[in-house]
Amino acid sequence: MTQTLLSALTTARIGGPAATYIEARTEAEIIDAVREADAGGEPLLIIGGGSNLLVADEGFPGTVLKIASQGFAVNAEDSCGGVAVVVQAGHDWDALVEHAVKHAWSGIEALSGIPGATGATPVQNVGAYGADVSQTIAAVRTWDRERNAVQTFTSSELKFGYRDSILKQTTSAGSPRYVVLTVEFQLPLGRMSAPIRYAELARTLGVEVGKRAYSNDVRREVLRLRASKGMVLDPTDPDTYSTGSFFTNPIVPAGVAAGLPEDAPRYPAATDGLTKLSAAWLIENAGYGKGFGLEAGSVSGGRASLSTKHTLAITNRGVASAEDVLAIAREVRRGVVERFGVELQPEPLLIGIEL
Repeated sequence: MTQTLLSALTTARIGGPAATYIEARTEAEIIDAVREADAGGEPLLIIGGGSNLLVADEGFPGTVLKIASQGFAVNAEDSCGGVAVVVQAGHDWDALVEHAVKHAWSGIEALSGIPGATGATPVQNVGAYGADVSQTIAAVRTWDRERNAVQTFTSSELKFGYRDSILKQTTSAGSPRYVVLTVEFQLPLGRMSAPIRYAELARTLGVEVGKRAYSNDVRREVLRLRASKGMVLDPTDPDTYSTGSFFTNPIVPAGVAAGLPEDAPRYPAATDGLTKLSAAWLIENAGYGKGFGLEAGSVSGGRASLSTKHTLAITNRGVASAEDVLAIAREVRRGVVERFGVELQPEPLLIGIEL
């Protein structure tokens, strides 16, 4: 029997075989597959677009369930001048964003070009360029594996934080308590975007931070910016063979931030007394530039490296193993701690491996 390799299902193109592989295209198939794995005591790994996973070279010793449900339903315009869009968990995220922009549904245009499935977006509150999905999600419908029942969360019940939610907090080694079935978005109607909160994007659009622009223009510029950083999938470009940003931006006490050099970027955090830092700045100023690791004599043997376009991504140069990627990550994290006393935390799920 032919084994399914996780390297074929992840954007990093890394990962060994799945002991059992199932592709579920409907809600009923998703629930049936989860219940069967749980009844048999099988380890369960849920995979959508595979853009936020780094899987061990040995593979996964249980059931790998690929969520492949497609499509969305649009409710009629509501009294608030918006639409409610209920999206199947396996639906491609950027395809949804493109449709929204074309049909004048505002609010998610700054999240253009992010790879992966829609069902994964609420788990870590996916965000970019000053926006995140918590700003537009109304509800998430899930299968609760502990209660063996459907559980719907409202936006407030999801406990969204920076790259965090109750869905992520209750996930262990890629195996969630709550398996996302559908995600409901509440999107305003209009050709104008949500307020632009990211300075680099505002500059390229020629608007002030906090102002709006045409959503079509926002999507175009975000795709351009992401492509310039190797953050749009391209089969001809090894810089895009990654999990995206490997480290989250650290959130630290104000006293820690105050001890950094004056030119270190600092951003307000949602919690009083805390400051968000730039992981990219810390990495670069700890001595790890774009392309670190490309040399044959490097910690990864040149098989993995920081992207040549953006220091937050650790890339597979074509034949990298999970250990090669981890070697780069460990060295970068060590150097940042040594230089600045700040420990970086990984953003992707590490399956069968540890940093």
